[in-house]
Amino acid sequence: MTVIGLDDTDSRTLGMCTTYLATLVAEAVEARGGTVERRLLVRLNPAVEHKTRGNAALAIHTDLPAGAAFDLAREELDRWAVLDDDRTSPGIVVAPGSDTVSTAVAEFARDAVRGFHDLDAAVDLAERSGFLTEGWHGGRGRIGALAAVGAWAAFDEWTHEHISYREFHRCGTPREVDFDSVFDAADAAYPDAWDTVDREEGEAVCVPNAPGPILHGIRGDDADTVREVAAAIDSEPVDRSATFLTNQGTDAHLRSGVVSDLRDGRAYRVAGTVASEPETRPGGHVFFDLEADGSAVSVAAFEPTKRFRNRVRALRVGDALTACGEVGDGTLKLEKFAVRDLVRTEPATPTCPDCGRTMKSAGRNQGYRCRDCGTDAPGKVDRAVDRDLEPGWYEVPPCARRHIAKPLVRGGFDAATHPER
Repeated sequence: MTVIGLDDTDSRTLGMCTTYLATLVAEAVEARGGTVERRLLVRLNPAVEHKTRGNAALAIHTDLPAGAAFDLAREELDRWAVLDDDRTSPGIVVAPGSDTVSTAVAEFARDAVRGFHDLDAAVDLAERSGFLTEGWHGGRGRIGALAAVGAWAAFDEWTHEHISYREFHRCGTPREVDFDSVFDAADAAYPDAWDTVDREEGEAVCVPNAPGPILHGIRGDDADTVREVAAAIDSEPVDRSATFLTNQGTDAHLRSGVVSDLRDGRAYRVAGTVASEPETRPGGHVFFDLEADGSAVSVAAFEPTKRFRNRVRALRVGDALTACGEVGDGTLKLEKFAVRDLVRTEPATPTCPDCGRTMKSAGRNQGYRCRDCGTDAPGKVDRAVDRDLEPGWYEVPPCARRHIAKPLVRGGFDAATHPER
């Protein structure tokens, strides 16, 4: 099975989309008499410096011979890639057969989701593997293209996204979508289709704001379900559509870590104890420190995470957590967290058992005394506190979720979940 890998053909400002190019390549494959076995949409490490908007690379698995597939992909990329944008650096990698996707290539794909690669390493591995490659504007996209080639061998968990595309001449104009139909379709398919809308924010998450050709993209666990949701949305004409297997919603980017060893540009799942009261800073961002084994890291819930910040503000010093998110500039940017243990009491001045009044200090290191009744107590007592949190997992809302982050509604977590809709 020939594998065509594509990456970095779009532009943040001028539109286009590598998923659209992959769809056109797949159509061209079929027009040449080939069969498309599967289409992969692979989200790579969201923290890399040179990334496209959603940092997605694409792969097409086909029975077309490698040489024919390579020529066809080059033709489509030459026709559609946004080469006027200096930031765009397209790349193609074609593997002549599934048996050429070695353990090294699969490991390269895993590292592209959780870490970093440089271009020289990608080109060297592709050449040693006997793959066909080409790059434009430096061809940095060959890194993602090679990762997309290795992704099917690298990962076991896949979800689906059905993408509907606009008539291309409409790119850059406001999208015409009936939002009531989006919310109705989302409600009917939930939880099998997820992150279609954000109900509390009133936002149709599946409809992008970028100037590219995507009209809407529906994500879920089942291919038929995501196609049915898309079909139920009333909108401007859909020019073409495609259903992709994807690592979206899988947490494939998270690695287990410890507080003392966290590094910028990677995403972690890390355990610790809240070491400072949550503080809301200018801009509405909420920060606290997480400590473990004598080391601490700053943790942030930024303003775009909206109501999730109230969950963070409800934390108290001493709460035990598992925190998940990307580390940048020494700060862990929260995507979700699990409350493992809650502080249920706080020190309080004792009350007199006779009159019920609050006791007063009897002097340094002399405890407390009721001045009316003469009763005393050796020190402060534990008082129960009301908590707005329960043990279990909490997450950012759909409007703030990274493509690759796993929604709680998908299940498989190690504690109770409190999903956002």
